[in-house]
Amino acid sequence: MTTVLLTGFEPFEQQEVNASWAAVRAVAAGWSAEVEGAALVTALLPVSFARAPRRLADLLAQVRPDLVVCVGEAGGRSAVGVERVAVNVQDARIPDEDGAQPVDEPVVPGGPVAHLSGLPVKACLAAVQAAGVPGEVSNTAGTYVCNTVAYALAEQLGASGPGGAGGPAGARGGFVHVPRLPEQVPAGTPSLDVTASAAGVAAVLRAALRTTVDVRVAAGTLA
Repeated sequence: MTTVLLTGFEPFEQQEVNASWAAVRAVAAGWSAEVEGAALVTALLPVSFARAPRRLADLLAQVRPDLVVCVGEAGGRSAVGVERVAVNVQDARIPDEDGAQPVDEPVVPGGPVAHLSGLPVKACLAAVQAAGVPGEVSNTAGTYVCNTVAYALAEQLGASGPGGAGGPAGARGGFVHVPRLPEQVPAGTPSLDVTASAAGVAAVLRAALRTTVDVRVAAGTLA
């Protein structure tokens, strides 16, 4: 059976909850391997520039998934964002949970400037919207730990082919952001509740499992 690895993050920045992990847990609670045709494995990543990529590499080696979707929390957003690109830059406005605060450092020294997502981003967007959840194709995953994990995932999956190291050959993966939960933000601040975020993430998984060639529709931005 096809195996999906779905990850979220631990709380950070003095928050009691991370919206990404809340969404991942809700997806898992409603997931049926028999119905979906895929087994779902969930895992928690630390908000750490150093430890998160290592934890992800360990999970790829242990789980050997066919599909990997990493989910992060994005304050200030009001839609489920399917990330199109991860860049080879770490530029931290705040320290991570280990106290590290890299500025203008590469995720992988000598690595490519950027990696495009391995997900069918337009099909995933259409699925999110069809589920009645606000969605967008995002062209920046930021420069904090979320982007580092998105970039590291692409590197690890790219190195997994014949003769490579890392995850299983042929695996695809990418990154999705969900907004902070209403209880995490001041009244009137953009957010989605956990039910909506989970529905959006589940829609991404289903679209990624069933789509081999992405749909060609416009979802870009003017600036």
